[in-house]
Amino acid sequence: MPWLVLGLWIAVLAIASPFASQLADVQRDRAVDYLPVNADSTQVAEIQDRLPGGEATEMVVVYHRDGGLTAADKATAAEQIDRIAGAHTLTGTPQGVPSKDGTTVMYPVASTEPGQDEDARDALVGDVRDVAKGGDGLSVEVGGEAALLTDSREVYQSLDGPLLYTTVAVVALLLIIIYRSPFLWLVPLAVAGVANYLSMAVAYGLNRWFDTPVSGAGSGIMTILVFGAGTDYALLLVSRYREELRRIERPYDAMVAALRGCGPAVLASSGTVAAGLLCLLAADLNSTRGMGPLGTVGVLCALAAMLILLPAILVLLGRRVFWPLVPRYGSTPKARRSLFTAMGSSAGRRPLAVLAGGLVLLGALALGTLNLPGSLKQQDSFTSKPDSVAAMETLAAAFPERGTRPLTVVTPTGRADATLTEVRQTRGVDSAERGRSGDGWTELAVIADSPPQSAGETATIESLRDRLDGSYVGGTSAEQLDLKDTSGRDRMVVVPIVLLSVLLILVALLRSLVAPLLLVAAVVAVWGAALGIGGLVFGPVFGFEGTDPGLGLLSFVFLVALGVDYGIFLMHRMREECLNGAEPVAAALTALRTTGGVIASAGLVLAATFAVLTNMPLVQLVELGFVIAVGVLLDTFLVRTYLVTSASVALGRRVWWPGRLSRAPEPPVPPKEPERVAVSAH
Repeated sequence: MPWLVLGLWIAVLAIASPFASQLADVQRDRAVDYLPVNADSTQVAEIQDRLPGGEATEMVVVYHRDGGLTAADKATAAEQIDRIAGAHTLTGTPQGVPSKDGTTVMYPVASTEPGQDEDARDALVGDVRDVAKGGDGLSVEVGGEAALLTDSREVYQSLDGPLLYTTVAVVALLLIIIYRSPFLWLVPLAVAGVANYLSMAVAYGLNRWFDTPVSGAGSGIMTILVFGAGTDYALLLVSRYREELRRIERPYDAMVAALRGCGPAVLASSGTVAAGLLCLLAADLNSTRGMGPLGTVGVLCALAAMLILLPAILVLLGRRVFWPLVPRYGSTPKARRSLFTAMGSSAGRRPLAVLAGGLVLLGALALGTLNLPGSLKQQDSFTSKPDSVAAMETLAAAFPERGTRPLTVVTPTGRADATLTEVRQTRGVDSAERGRSGDGWTELAVIADSPPQSAGETATIESLRDRLDGSYVGGTSAEQLDLKDTSGRDRMVVVPIVLLSVLLILVALLRSLVAPLLLVAAVVAVWGAALGIGGLVFGPVFGFEGTDPGLGLLSFVFLVALGVDYGIFLMHRMREECLNGAEPVAAALTALRTTGGVIASAGLVLAATFAVLTNMPLVQLVELGFVIAVGVLLDTFLVRTYLVTSASVALGRRVWWPGRLSRAPEPPVPPKEPERVAVSAH
């Protein structure tokens, strides 16, 4: 049987191989791939695709000299812009806009050559950068939306290799420490690699068949989940398998017993994560909604590999895979007082005091959310400073009194002149010009009199949207505003759905209402505390200028779904002990003693895999990885070990209400003495 399973997996990988290698080809990181489905800015981007030439590629070439531009500098700028215009088809003749202090001149450059082709867009930006060169004190930078997108895409494309290699290295190191074996760590790591490869093929299939969006961030999170969640499942299975090998002689029979023992918990755990991630489909934000299916694919592929392929390989390798700590048949592990036994004892002696202290600590940490920086601006989304960000900073300093990135208004062609007049009369508009027309629409380029993504420009965007009935307002700043607004809406919609779905799964698994409510309340408290710690370090320590609008929702979904995992491992073992006749307090302490080490190991691995994101060059990934890693550690070493155990001890049988375990067993009825029958003497 194990050989058959291994052969089937080899066949599956052979079929999946051509598809997995094509996932990078369908990855899209355009602005429209991240925008809300029904937002104004999304409508603008889609209409621009239908205009002559398709979506415009907009850049701005910035020439700057600290002491003021010289005549030679201006001549150099004009000559380079002419060369760019001669080599490419631009939507108009670029006109230089000088700053009041004479230090800077900017040339807006737009072309429809690339259309929706991201490679062509990147090539165009590269060509412009090759031509626009400075020297001898003259700095030349290429910014604008197209340059920002090109720099972002370069970052996302660079993630795949380093993210995978770093994740594998971190997991390998932790498994070596946990297993203390020169061979055993290789098995779950290799199986996780197989699961990751399979998930890439499935994700590609979903994109081809159902048009599921694949972004750089989404595919990166999928890899993290495969290795993090998959290794967690492997740790639980291997721990139970080692335990069964001491009781059962044949490895095959021991594995069957291990799967029967921990299989339901692993299935419920993965089901909870998958259900939580699928709730992201209710989000209106394209990037958030697309992350749901990708994350679900990663978790389910990890589950399949760890419950089917990993057991087959372990059985084939036999006991020797555990060398040098081989679990001998009939042996007993050395009895020693573990850390989790000590933790359980303290929680058992004074459960209410421990519970109150933990809640106060989590509440105090959650206050850090008040210190979270404001919404992240597009130019602040890199941990380093690419050329496009440097250009935006130069423009912000040189043109503090006006916008440097145009807003885009698309309006029905029949009303174009009237709309243009109304736009120019709108408060906050510096200038407006007519652009392309086609497919019944006309494009207007609008310059605000406030800096990009400032309160003044936001007010201008909102005024235009209020006044221009039947028209749409887009552009980079409008996109960022829509991202922020829609993230708030998505939180209000997705969070209740996630809580309800997770709660229903827990109720079905634990046959209780109190225990599921306890676990859900615990993970919500962890989320608040982890986000609060982020508020304490993002600005003061990391120097981040803002918080990604989607951080709250994504961190909530991941922490609730993944955090409940450990609660399931603990409570399922507690319930198993109760079913075997143990009293509630003893069951809680036994569950902590037997699963504490596995939960700690799993938590360390999962936290470390998400911590890999903190080494990435994008602020939103660093913030997400930090909050989830910190939350998992809090959940593992504080909430599961102390708070859930203390609450279970304090509640006693009531933790299983209204299930049958909440009722004290009826005392055994003593057997009736046989009636004595008088025998008459004859």
